Amino acid sequence: MKVSETYYDEQFPFSGQWDMESLCGLKIREVDGKTYVIVTELYQENPGTSVTYAGQSLRDQICKAKGLNPENIVYLECNPNTNSKLSFYDEEFFEVNFCADPQHRYRQLTPEEVKHIVG
Repeated sequence: MKVSETYYDEQFPFSGQWDMESLCGLKIREVDGKTYVIVTELYQENPGTSVTYAGQSLRDQICKAKGLNPENIVYLECNPNTNSKLSFYDEEFFEVNFCADPQHRYRQLTPEEVKHIVG
């Protein structure tokens, strides 16, 4: 299950749970005065922690590496379309608010929002 490179501009190595070497796709976009940091799950290409389980630690590692302030970004997680017959591999984008309670931490973006941000 290879993830199309159209989902990311670079592969970003990060330290996952228990300092496990991990890998995600990364795309950073400036849209309407906001900085969007989009992390993409690479599934079998990732030897370690998923982007969802890395969470705030991954956000902080990206911000440190790219010189971004975590307070001034919109953090998005992408589950890319892998053309699988299994529905849980359909494309989905989620805005993550690490300050929110667990029930409200993830908000799925509409197709229109995704198109506006990533084209």
